[in-house]
Amino acid sequence: MALFGLIGHPVEHSFSKELFDSRFDGQHKYELIDLEKVDELRKLVTELGLSGFNVTIPHKKAVVGVVDRLTDVAEKIGAVNCVRVETDGSLTGHNTDAEAFCRELAAVGERHTALILGTGGAAHAVGYALKRMGVRYKMVSRYPRCGTISYEEAYATTDEVDLIVNATPVGMWPNVENTPWDKPEILTGKHFVYDLVYNPSPTRLMREASAYGAQVKDGLGMLSRQAELSWSFWGI
Repeated sequence: MALFGLIGHPVEHSFSKELFDSRFDGQHKYELIDLEKVDELRKLVTELGLSGFNVTIPHKKAVVGVVDRLTDVAEKIGAVNCVRVETDGSLTGHNTDAEAFCRELAAVGERHTALILGTGGAAHAVGYALKRMGVRYKMVSRYPRCGTISYEEAYATTDEVDLIVNATPVGMWPNVENTPWDKPEILTGKHFVYDLVYNPSPTRLMREASAYGAQVKDGLGMLSRQAELSWSFWGI
C-alpha cells in the first residue's frame, strides 16, 4: 500500500484527505502532513516512505528549489503543487493547478480581463492558465512591486474587468470573517468572482460579491480537478 499526502502549513483546513481516500478506496493511504519549513522535506519523504505528495500554502514556490527536476509547466509557472517520488528516490515537481483552473474557467464561460488577488504559487498558476486562454490579467498585491498593482489600483480599474480570482488564503477557515476585497459595493452583475478558497463555502468574499449581483464560485471544483490530474501524474 503506497502512501501519499498533502504537505503545507497549516493543512487541517484541507478536504484533500477525504477526496483522495474516496478515490483510493483502501488501496493506498493519503495523509495531511503539516510541515513548517521545506528544508525538512527530503528527510520527511524518506522517513514516511512517500510515493508522491501534493503541496499547498505556503510552500508551492519554495518546493521548486528542493525537487530534483521540474516538468515544463512547473518551470514556467515557478510553482509546484504535485511531486512524484521516483524509484531512485529523486523528486519530480509538477503543477496541476493551472490545468485545473483552465478547466474550471472553461466551464463558467468566456472571460476577457481579470484581476488575480495574490502573488503566491496559486496566483502564478492562475496567471499561466489565463494567459493560455487569452485572458488579460493583472496581479494584485498588498505590497505591490514590479509586475503587480495595489488594491487601490485594482478598485479603480474594476469596471474594466469581468473576472476576479482570489488566489490568497484570506477568508479560509478558521479566519472565516476575513476578506481580501474591501469594496464589494463596486462589484456588479458583469463580474465573476472565483475564490480558490473552499473551506468555508461560501466565503465572506463570495457572500458580499453575490449580494451586489456578481456571479461567484468556490475552489472545490478546482481542488477536485487538480486531484484527478495529480492521480494521473503519480501513475495510479
